[in-house]
Amino acid sequence: MTFDQLLAKWREGQGVNEIPAGWTQGRATFGGLVAAMLYEKMAAHVAADASLRSLTISFVGPVGAEAVDISSTTLRAGRSVTQVEGHIRQGGSVLLAGLASFGKGRNSSIRVETAPAPEFKGPEESEALPYIPGVVPEFTQKFDYRIARGQLPFSGSRDNHLGGWVRFKDGSDQPVTIGHLLALIDAWPPAILPMLKAPAPASSLTWTVEFIEPLPDLTGAHWWQYLADVEQAADGYGVIQARLWDAEGRLVAFTRQTVTVFD
Repeated sequence: MTFDQLLAKWREGQGVNEIPAGWTQGRATFGGLVAAMLYEKMAAHVAADASLRSLTISFVGPVGAEAVDISSTTLRAGRSVTQVEGHIRQGGSVLLAGLASFGKGRNSSIRVETAPAPEFKGPEESEALPYIPGVVPEFTQKFDYRIARGQLPFSGSRDNHLGGWVRFKDGSDQPVTIGHLLALIDAWPPAILPMLKAPAPASSLTWTVEFIEPLPDLTGAHWWQYLADVEQAADGYGVIQARLWDAEGRLVAFTRQTVTVFD
């Protein structure tokens, strides 16, 4: 089942409690997928003219390939901002917790322009991320990757940057949504992995994403640019900040993760 088909089912309330096959990440489900599932549930509480400004996810435990219970609660709905809390449970335990802030636009005298996109080589000139069963997560087969900055995972690199181009392999002509962008951002391996000399488990502990509206009039099948920077790493944890741009260099999202690594 394609990501666009999954989004349609979640919005219709069909199969929303089922984890689809083909999206595993070790013993867990791909974080971008479950984050998108939770976001769709939380967004259903909010007026259409309120944009998602920030989403914080805590990966409490691995979400397995079983039925899940998804719930959300509006904490406060003001004139401009609505705060929503959400949870994904399995077996009665909370495995994913989220806090979303939705806000309506308003006039302001403050405007700060964002930094330009990196100057990457084109996708056709950049190295593809290979799929190696048992080393690379299963869900990565759903995406095309082209590495334009940094090295392959587990290459022992000293470069603390990782990025390039990404898109859905099965993307359709449906307009890109927050759900698509959550998956595209989280599709990339943690930028700490190229620093390792051998395969080792790693996973996100917390993840915050801020979005810039309006979203580009593009689809998930278009190429998107991503660049991550490991800001600090020690004691089995790393702090990674990243950004996502469209192919024309328009900034779409900021993201920050705390990652655990077991090397």
